[in-house]
Parts: sequence; C-alpha cells; structure tokens
Amino acid sequence: MLREHTFEDISYLDLAEATAVSERTVYRRFPTRSHLLEALASWIEAEQFPLPDFRTLAEFRDAVHDRFQAYERSPGCAFVAARGAALSPTTATPSIPLTSAIFAMLAHEAPTLNNRDTRRIAATARYFASPIFWARMRTGFDMGADETFAAFERAMLQTLATVRNPTWAV
Repeated sequence: MLREHTFEDISYLDLAEATAVSERTVYRRFPTRSHLLEALASWIEAEQFPLPDFRTLAEFRDAVHDRFQAYERSPGCAFVAARGAALSPTTATPSIPLTSAIFAMLAHEAPTLNNRDTRRIAATARYFASPIFWARMRTGFDMGADETFAAFERAMLQTLATVRNPTWAV
C-alpha cells in the first residue's frame, strides 16, 4: 500500500480490507495513528532495512553505508521509518536494536571507555545512522546516499576525536 499511497492517505478501513480483518480489529490493535505509525516503522526497519551484524567500527560504517543505499532504493519506506522513529514511544517497551548493537560494539571495541563517553558516542552514532538523519539530508539538502554517508563519517570522526584514547577507533 505504501508504494501506491502515502501513509496519511491510508485509512483504517483500507488496512482492514487489505488484511481481511474488521476495521474494529485494526482500531483495537492500533488505537491511534501514532501507534500504527510506530508499529509500521518498526516492521519496515526489521523487514525492509535489516541491520547486519557488526562488532567493529569498520563493520558499523559498512552497515550504515549499506542502510543508506537501501533507503535510497526505497525512499517511501525510509521516510515512514524516519517518521516512526521521530515519535515518542507509544509502547511500554520500545524496540531499539540499533542502539543495543552500537552499545555492544563499543563494549567490544573500547571496553575501557567510560560510561559517559560510551553513552555520548552511542547517541551520536544512533542519530547519524538513523533514517531520520537520512531523510533530513535528502529533503533538506537534496543529498544522496553517498553524500549522506560522508556527512555521517565526518560527524563520527568529530565525535571519536574527543575520546581521550582514540586508538581503538582508528
């Protein structure tokens, strides 16, 4: 449906008819459009833009590059993923696999990094690797995947330059 219509143009009735359930069932599962958008964005992230495993900074960079290329190939889905990621969580336990993977990478790559720097680097990496960042670069600056990745690289290099012992990040 997203290939044919924007998210705003898809009604609960359209969803019910497409999935062969009642409109009431859709409402029960997704009481607001925010609930629906968040669930749809999570599904899109998992199905359309799966996150490859990474344990090193180099593998993380490759994963981000590949994701930006995938966003470029399917911009409609990427924009929905970005909108869903920008919402305040509506579920009790929001799923954030990218953040968990970044923390695991930092624990592996820089086990002696202090907690404050680990959180700061993870937050920066999470934002600059997100569909939100890709969407802002595409709509605000008309940047493609490679240009957006170059901006990601510059941001990460600046962030990593502030670490006291940056030898692990070279």
